[in-house]
Amino acid sequence: MVCPRCGSDGPKEFGAEINIHFRGRAALDNAGVLVFPMLRVCFHCGLSEFYLRKNHLQPLATIDGKDSAT
Repeated sequence: MVCPRCGSDGPKEFGAEINIHFRGRAALDNAGVLVFPMLRVCFHCGLSEFYLRKNHLQPLATIDGKDSAT
């Protein structure tokens, strides 16, 4: 695997626990969405990235019962 930002070899993967919070006052009562992705970190430039499973995308697309895609 090559880092897409700096081109260095060997970004490392780690198991992660990430709580994604929504912005704004309307989201203050929302605890967010807890996900457990694999986190890829480049030790040369610091780029960090992760991918979410499909079952985590719908809760992120919905805020207070409204679909954010509309």
